[in-house]
Order: sequence, then C-alpha cells, then structure tokens
Amino acid sequence: MKSEIFEYSFLVPKSAIDAMNHVNNVVYLQWVQNVAEKHWITNTNEQIRNKYVWVALNHYIEYHHPAIENDEIRIETWIEDYKGAKSERHTKIINTTTQKVLVSAKTSWCLLFKETLRPVRITSEISTLFS
Repeated sequence: MKSEIFEYSFLVPKSAIDAMNHVNNVVYLQWVQNVAEKHWITNTNEQIRNKYVWVALNHYIEYHHPAIENDEIRIETWIEDYKGAKSERHTKIINTTTQKVLVSAKTSWCLLFKETLRPVRITSEISTLFS
C-alpha cells in the first residue's frame, strides 16, 4: 500500500544554516519529522488525533546535495507500507529550482494509543485516510 504523496514548500531560513554555510543535517531530520506531522494533521480529525499518536522507531537518511539559505525546498512524503502497529514512511527533500533530490529518508513509525502509549494495530480506520 503506497499512500498519496503529501508535499509542501518553503524557503530555507537563515536559522537552518550551519558553520559550513549549508543546511545542518539535524535540520533535515527535523524537516522529515515536521512533514510527517503535517501529513498526519492534514488527513485526520481532532477525534483521531486525540485517540492516537505516532512515535519514530528509526530514521535512515541519505544526504545527496546541500541546500543553502533562501533555496526553495519541496518536501514530499508518503507511506510505503504498514504491518501491525508499524508503518514505513518515505520522504524526499528537493530543491525546486534544480529539481535535485537533496535528502531521501525512510522512517519506521509505531502507532500508539494516546492515553496508554501502548502500540495499536493500524486499522482500516487509519490506513484508508492515507490511500
């Protein structure tokens, strides 16, 4: 099951730049987490968000090209697969001017009941929101 691609764009802020004058690696990780959250919020309602939360189990990130201040960035994310309580989310960070993929990432997430913080199987209630 591959979900639809969710995306958003923005300009790289000065606060993302490190001593080497490009986006810091930790910032890319934050962007990966931010787009996952935006995708979740966009596709769910308050009732679902009050019932479930996600926790990241691991991230695998490949850095391909640097980004600098004021570059226009597009972040794309989608859910590639899920099984049990876990899902595999992919993310690409792209320079919209050059169309170069700057970063590609794969994250394993686990769905939890918000009240107990215990894992819960991904049901059709959740999976159909992203297909």
